[in-house]
Amino acid sequence: MATFPTQAKVVIIGAGIVGNSVAYHLANLGWKDIVLIDKGPMPNPGGSTGHASNFIYLTDHNKEMTELTLESARQYREWDVYTACGGIEVARTQTRMNELRRRMDSSKNWGIDSARLLTPVEIKELVPFINEGILVGGFYVPEVGVCDSLRFGTLCREKAAAMGALSVFANTEVSAMGVEDGRIRSVTTTRGTVEAEYVVIACGVWAPQIAELAGSHIPLTPVVHQMIDVGPVPRFEKSSKAIEFPIVRDMDVLMYERQDGIGLEVGSYAHRSILHDPEDIPSIAEAKLSPTEFPFTPEDFDPQMEDALELMPEILGDEKVGVKYAINGLIALTPDGMPCLGETAEVKGLWSAAAVWVKEGPAVGKCIAEWMVLGEPSIDCNQSDISRFHAHQKTRQHTKARAFEAFPKTYGIVHPAEQYLSDRPLRRSPMHEWHVEHQAEFFEVAGWERTQWFDSNASLVEKYGVQTRPNEWDARWWSPIINAEHLAMREAAGIFDLSAFAIFDIVGPGALASVQGVAVRQMDVAVGKVVYTPVLAESGGFKSDLTIMRLARNVFRVVTGGAHGMADLKWFEDHLAPDAALVDQTTAFTTIGLWGPRARDIVQSLTRADMSDEAFRFGTCRTVEIGSQLVLASRISYVGDLGWELYVPIEQGRRLWEELWTAGQPHGLTACGMGVYGTTGRLEKAYRLFGAELDLDYTLVEADMAPVRVKAQDFVGRQAVIAAMAEPPVARLCTLTVDDHTSASGERRYPLGRQPIVADAAGTPITDARGRRSYATSAGAGPSLGKHILLAYLPPEHAVEGTRLFVEYFQERYPVTVAVVGARPPFDPDNTRIRG
Repeated sequence: MATFPTQAKVVIIGAGIVGNSVAYHLANLGWKDIVLIDKGPMPNPGGSTGHASNFIYLTDHNKEMTELTLESARQYREWDVYTACGGIEVARTQTRMNELRRRMDSSKNWGIDSARLLTPVEIKELVPFINEGILVGGFYVPEVGVCDSLRFGTLCREKAAAMGALSVFANTEVSAMGVEDGRIRSVTTTRGTVEAEYVVIACGVWAPQIAELAGSHIPLTPVVHQMIDVGPVPRFEKSSKAIEFPIVRDMDVLMYERQDGIGLEVGSYAHRSILHDPEDIPSIAEAKLSPTEFPFTPEDFDPQMEDALELMPEILGDEKVGVKYAINGLIALTPDGMPCLGETAEVKGLWSAAAVWVKEGPAVGKCIAEWMVLGEPSIDCNQSDISRFHAHQKTRQHTKARAFEAFPKTYGIVHPAEQYLSDRPLRRSPMHEWHVEHQAEFFEVAGWERTQWFDSNASLVEKYGVQTRPNEWDARWWSPIINAEHLAMREAAGIFDLSAFAIFDIVGPGALASVQGVAVRQMDVAVGKVVYTPVLAESGGFKSDLTIMRLARNVFRVVTGGAHGMADLKWFEDHLAPDAALVDQTTAFTTIGLWGPRARDIVQSLTRADMSDEAFRFGTCRTVEIGSQLVLASRISYVGDLGWELYVPIEQGRRLWEELWTAGQPHGLTACGMGVYGTTGRLEKAYRLFGAELDLDYTLVEADMAPVRVKAQDFVGRQAVIAAMAEPPVARLCTLTVDDHTSASGERRYPLGRQPIVADAAGTPITDARGRRSYATSAGAGPSLGKHILLAYLPPEHAVEGTRLFVEYFQERYPVTVAVVGARPPFDPDNTRIRG
């Protein structure tokens, strides 16, 4: 074995599927002096990779996870460690069959065109040992397969070593991490200390322990997933390869079955949530099998075995087929179910590649390497970015509470608006008790209890004649009160609690240079100016969109959404000028929104300040007195109506809210929830949403957000913007409206977003010149228009106003019309209300 080095470019901790992949891809991008260590032996050091079932289903409703899976499958195939056998998700109920139709929609979105629905008879033809009599149907993708993850890892190491880039040290345990001035400097192991510019934590269920050595956090928890292997199976004894029949996921009972040579592997997500702490994991010497293969608890598995027997009686009912292997295998879950990828917020140079399953491993390795070497990954990993977590989300208690709740939903039917219920409430706005008194329905974002609508406004539904949604799925996590609140705001005024905003100040002599280098828009503006600006990656894709207020010569206040706020904070921190500082003000201030045609009358009744349009122009801010409070008023709107965002110290929030509420009663003021702010008001104005319309895959030009002129000062993504503006767009973001909601059953249906936009009644997908499919990035009601609105990117031949297309929803197609091409809003297109 080579001598353990004292210096390295990068140390990768963990030699499972992810660590090996990171090592190879870094080497492939030209890095040398890569050191890969693991406390276990090679090729199977004892982590989750070693006991993984290794099958790869391609379709996920989540775009990011699907892209990571497709790229991983491509790499496995390219290196000849992948066996395509097909995969079937079977349905025992009509409810599950509807979910499989939704998976067909997602397959079309992401270009998995081989996916198809099966009848029970067709399932039997592919899996002759299944009991088709208990099934309603299935969802089949022929390209689903099984990989050899350990062989892939070995090839990664061999290829990187052949490039002269990699040294590998097994049986090497980390005991300390050296951090100086907020940057990683060294790793101390049982073989000695190695200084390093970068460290990648890729050790799965041990990742939280290793991160803590550096004063960082990787919020994941080890969770048990039970599996057994039975055999020998007579039917499989003549098989010529390890797997010849499609893998079956028995979704209604949260189980799977797959051939494994002459055996059948049966896995379950139906048992109770069994969580552990990293400290519970035994050492290699102490473990009976491996550290992540815990002793099997049959009492948890026995009820599920009855379900498996019902599905596959030929095999599991054969007394000669016995249990060969059974474990409580450890996997890693995070608070939101997504991986933890990217540079940690606490320590520069310390990277996380954790909570990754075999189906995403190679792609994650590639993305982490690209991120480290090139500055951004080829797949948009925004939802997996570890910097997304707020402080409370990094705690062990929160992580375990959410993982406990999420585990039974691994194969569950999860509504796109479904809310976590665990570890709530945690963050409450100063108006929270007022909301409770007014029967608020709370959704949660970033730990904040945020009103979605007020049940106390139920009488408005009849007043405005708002229609309900007859289908339970469409109406779940929704209320007609949202549309009624919207119409009340448009008629008079609405008041909104926006306490979940993330707020931070950029201060110091370098403040202007700092924001100028990140923002697309010109930031050298007058004090009191409010600038809405996209924030881009170097490639020209979106990192965020937000507002920046210039409060003083050397003070700029950034206001962004709570869900993405910590990632935005890190991005600004990473781009600070040397003589600038960032001050997080999120919990120092609360924000109240007041909008509608009577908003000025309400505010003016409470202040000596002149709130007229001539004195207080749109896109400006200033401090005004409202009663005994000094309030920073910002005239901007995300709902497309006259009004202000009002910022006040958080302890004064309730006082300001109540004064506005009292003053607003003669003017018809209505308390409104985020259903209006984030959906109906936004969509009527065609306002873009980061994470929906805006991501790394699309440009300013395609989103119709390009400036008239690119500012002279440099900013991240400037060259990409110039290049994009010099070429005709490959796609354009359009507003579409649904023409007919009537389904085949006669029931009115309301798409919720992420549905394919297709060219014709036959369902022909629409694909642009870059291979991107058209789908509804957002969907929701436009109550003022009397229309259901969709936003979607369309290629030029379809991006023509008046064009008739279709939206595919649960495999049915509904006619839609391209109402607007570009950013012009369908409601109040000249913006007379907002600028009134």
